[in-house]
Amino acid sequence: MIANMVVALLAAGAAGFQPGAPQRDAAVAQLLALHEDVMAAHRNGDASAILDRGAEEYVQVGHGEVTFPTREERDGRFREYLRTTRFSIYEDLIEPVVQVSPDGRLGWVIAQVRARGVQDRGDGTSERVEFVCAWIELYEQRDGRWYRVGDVSTFHPDVAAP
Repeated sequence: MIANMVVALLAAGAAGFQPGAPQRDAAVAQLLALHEDVMAAHRNGDASAILDRGAEEYVQVGHGEVTFPTREERDGRFREYLRTTRFSIYEDLIEPVVQVSPDGRLGWVIAQVRARGVQDRGDGTSERVEFVCAWIELYEQRDGRWYRVGDVSTFHPDVAAP
């Protein structure tokens, strides 16, 4: 199902909405607001702001692998990451690229961010964290609400990843 949705998202991007369609504008605004929620969650260490929008079925691509983590696995990793990391900078480097399928049910946000902060090592010390990351978040609208159903992320090779 998720693989079919990714193909549908890519096809929808090529087709697009009719220019100026009110439904498209509203959907784009909603997805941009969700992106800002992701950014604020990183800056504020608030994992719930992101995790509450995650679907049960999820696909994650990164580090050369495709995985299907459970909601519990995603929640645990992300909560621990934000619990131990404090960002002094977490900002967009480009204006997010947002697309919505012609029927308004599927969408995605492409982002590139710069981050800087510190991360607790667990032994009473901390280390500097600095990276540039780009990602695409995949969304599906169900019963009038957007759910994050997948993501693909990559870190810039010249900046250390966390």
